[in-house]
Amino acid sequence: MQVFEYAVIRVVPRVEREEFINIGVILFCPKQKFLKVLFKPDDERLAAFCGSLDLDCLKDNIKSLERICNGEKDAGPIALLDQPSRFRWLTATRSTVVQASKVHPGLCVDAEATLNRLFEQMVL
Repeated sequence: MQVFEYAVIRVVPRVEREEFINIGVILFCPKQKFLKVLFKPDDERLAAFCGSLDLDCLKDNIKSLERICNGEKDAGPIALLDQPSRFRWLTATRSTVVQASKVHPGLCVDAEATLNRLFEQMVL
């Protein structure tokens, strides 16, 4: 068993109201050198939740987070950091429309399977 950390990625259209919809999960397992994020924004649900939300802009932001998580060389300076630093940056507290929950620890054997399980429980 190895230690992992995860956070739920949320859309918070009106930060002052603190209402959100879960759209993804990010998981980091240092021993497995695993850092990955899964997203599935539900356009219909998001439109009903906040009709003024720019879904195209939201999807661009999500894609940027995914590229940083993957460490893509052309995704900016944060993407060039090591996995622990990228995870910390991606899960840092923000007052923006796309936010991460607090980071939670756990134990796993297979980080990919754990990410998929958390994604099903928290997002789908």
